[in-house]
Amino acid sequence: RDEPPLKKDAMSQKGAYQGSGFPTYVRRLMKFRQMDLEYTFWQMYLMCTNPKVVYRHTMYRKQTKNQWARDDPAFVVLTAIMVFAVSILYCVFYSRSLGQAAYAVTRAVLVDFLGVGAGVATAYWYVANRYMREGVNHSHAVEQRVEWMYAFDVHVNAFFTLFVSLYCGQLVLSPILMMNGFLPRLLSGALYGVALSYYHYCVFCGYNVLPFLEHTALLVYPIALIMLVTPLAILVGFNPTKFVLGIYFH
Repeated sequence: RDEPPLKKDAMSQKGAYQGSGFPTYVRRLMKFRQMDLEYTFWQMYLMCTNPKVVYRHTMYRKQTKNQWARDDPAFVVLTAIMVFAVSILYCVFYSRSLGQAAYAVTRAVLVDFLGVGAGVATAYWYVANRYMREGVNHSHAVEQRVEWMYAFDVHVNAFFTLFVSLYCGQLVLSPILMMNGFLPRLLSGALYGVALSYYHYCVFCGYNVLPFLEHTALLVYPIALIMLVTPLAILVGFNPTKFVLGIYFH
């Protein structure tokens, strides 16, 4: 559906946060029961089906809370839990030792999801603020900038679609994708090509909704590069599934 589920009572939550010196986001990170899980699952579903609807609601958040970024860490927390769980399943099938399993799970959650995610978000945040902001045309205009937390939200939203395809989907198809031959390479290349292209489309949707940015169409240009490189990689014998799993379970 295109309408979000009912949100929790904001005033009761506000009262629970008063008297603390931590930012709201961190305080809610420590209180799992106060996270809006229903709304988060709704967002996760729409990120895979119609991401533009998710970002239409950022305008409402800006009007009511004067910020573009979410103040609820539920999306990040749930995604991290899912990455952790699916990584354990990968270890059940492909890990050769307990130490290797611990390395794979830790790397998937702390490095690939959170660490790389923070780096990617920082890169987009810098490029958007440095090169994509519209000029302020008059002295009374309020200068607007992309919040770092919003850039991180955009990446996490898009990453969830990668999780569905390249974590869950790849795990289910891995017995086929890990085989030798042209067909497994073709299926693996197509899976990665479509997943990475959709990731960049979701990133574009996140930045395109901000009214003070221009030239956001540049964010979909990597899709053309992916469409060019993917068939070439398949023809030269590159199997991305074997390559990625080889990094974790060498």
